[in-house]
Amino acid sequence: MIKLALITDKPNLHIDYDMPPLLEACKQLSINADVCFWDDPSVDWAAYTAVLIRSPWDCIENLDEFFAWCDKVHALTCLLNVPSVARWGLNKLYLKDIAARGVPIIPSVFLAPDDAPEGYLADFLDANTDSHEFVVKPTIGSYSRGVKRFVRGGSQAALAHIRALQKRGSHVIIQPYITTIDTYGETDLTFFDNTFSHSIRKGAMLMADGTVNVPTPEFRQPREADAEEQAVALSALVASAEVLGLELPLLYGRVDVIRDYDGRPMIMEMEICEPSLNLPFRADSAMNLIKGVLKRIDRHLVDL
Repeated sequence: MIKLALITDKPNLHIDYDMPPLLEACKQLSINADVCFWDDPSVDWAAYTAVLIRSPWDCIENLDEFFAWCDKVHALTCLLNVPSVARWGLNKLYLKDIAARGVPIIPSVFLAPDDAPEGYLADFLDANTDSHEFVVKPTIGSYSRGVKRFVRGGSQAALAHIRALQKRGSHVIIQPYITTIDTYGETDLTFFDNTFSHSIRKGAMLMADGTVNVPTPEFRQPREADAEEQAVALSALVASAEVLGLELPLLYGRVDVIRDYDGRPMIMEMEICEPSLNLPFRADSAMNLIKGVLKRIDRHLVDL
């Protein structure tokens, strides 16, 4: 019997809404599935046919340990997705890489920890004169930690925030705040093996007063992504596999798309390591993911 580890963490398992349908899909396919905490030292990872990264969302605060865990498990069994996906996909510098391959992203300026921010911010404001507000964020983070909105007249406050992030060793992104997200929202598209599965609408998370809405179920609604949104999202996943030199498409990924002021879709971010896949919004999505896992297991066993 196939033995599958579904990876999460203790603090966040209760908000992993994808886990129940995944467990049910495994049950229907007679797969012995265990929910495992990635940092549990008592787990024998070699005893599993495959290990599927799902919701280890505290890994952002423990990246070195998490990457070491990925390498360890990858050497012992079939880890999905592979460690290179985790290392690249958890740092939003990936936006620069996919933009270089022609994927439309939110206009972005990237600063290294040792870059003097004054010139970068001035150039950004000059290039985005139609944006009343802009966003400053670290390239590594979760739940919008360290993400702040500023008005054009708030350059000094923005510079102070950039310097604070840089002092922590963070790379930083400056982006215009695209107000279409306040009305149209974002479209989050889920793919398995580059095949579109389903999508949802998610409302704006970052409020003008600095508060952040947690993406609980009430902020999510069904939405059918149109052909243009699907094409842009797929181009991001294809570019990702090219950057990483993967032989196969990404097993799973979620691409978050917003509209520019002319209505054209562009990438806000991707989640390809440990995304919430919004599985409850499509009845067969969990089953399709697990069937994809079975195909990867077959390939892994052939390659041994």
